[in-house]
Amino acid sequence: MSSKIHSVVIVGFGGMGSYHAKLIKETNSLEVVGTYDLLEARRADSINAGYKVYESYEEVLADPAVEIVLIATPNDVHKEIAIRALQAGKHVICEKPVAMSKEELQDMLDAADAAGRVFMVHQNRRWDEDFLTIKKMYDQETIGSLFQLESRVHGANGIPGDWRHVKAQGGGMLLDWGVHLLDQLLFMIDSKVISVSSSLSFILGNDVDDGFEAILQFENGIKAIVEVGTTNFITLPRWYVKGIEGTGIIEDWSLTGRLVTRNNEGEKIEPKPIRAGVGLTKTMAPPSEGATITETLPQPAELGSSFYDNFAAVIEGTAEPIVKNAEVMRVQNLIEAIFESAEKNQVVKDFDMYGEGK
Repeated sequence: MSSKIHSVVIVGFGGMGSYHAKLIKETNSLEVVGTYDLLEARRADSINAGYKVYESYEEVLADPAVEIVLIATPNDVHKEIAIRALQAGKHVICEKPVAMSKEELQDMLDAADAAGRVFMVHQNRRWDEDFLTIKKMYDQETIGSLFQLESRVHGANGIPGDWRHVKAQGGGMLLDWGVHLLDQLLFMIDSKVISVSSSLSFILGNDVDDGFEAILQFENGIKAIVEVGTTNFITLPRWYVKGIEGTGIIEDWSLTGRLVTRNNEGEKIEPKPIRAGVGLTKTMAPPSEGATITETLPQPAELGSSFYDNFAAVIEGTAEPIVKNAEVMRVQNLIEAIFESAEKNQVVKDFDMYGEGK
């Protein structure tokens, strides 16, 4: 737990900025002391929430009482806001996706190193319980060694918001949601991605993707299928994973799901052929009675600290960051490989997944 309360100013008091403010109120380590936003309506929202409203970004940076700048703006201005804050001696929390390119991200990391300040990206979905349940299954081999993971997020509302429709501002679902799903996979699987095959969807007619599919092959043999869709009126499961000894499914964020594993203690009975369509099959017949065991999902793994408390502890030098900048760079490099694969309509191999990053 933090030894003091650190002051935060939120730059960009829209949906995510105001959500950060709500969550920070629940911590004992950070406190929002003000906001800065260009839009009058959001300035009014901030005043109504009881926060000081800064008249300019220069005023934020000049205030010695401000320790942390939290950036919740459109993606294309993250770099400038972050570097100016770091050069002014502030620590920085940045919303995802952190940058428009790996070069932008490296500039931000170099600025943090030069200033001796903490820079951390808000990859908050590492704390999602559905992911942490899968992570525990992976780590503990609950259904044997996992060899295929399918991670999906489906909706039917199109691309939300305003700037998320604009390519120049970093819009699109690969950057909006894909960054989360990819970060979860790379955080869990300690292996290099050796090939990427992907396609982007532009069904809704926007300049940016309204969804994507990507197949990732890891060096350790694991295959991951990642999909985000905004035109899905019937959704597929949030997670579907296969292990040597069984299969796991999580339907949604409420953790509706189950495990089905091989019953190694039961009597081995050959499955009987079934009629399937106009033919017979034994291969696709359900397992014989007693051949499998259905179980509830395990309890989620624990990361030990919330994002905000961890950030405070890193500032104080008492903890390592849960979201490391080198990990963020890996995700950035993977996203660029997915864009390349989709654009060229080919499998991308031997890309520099690790890049720089510190």
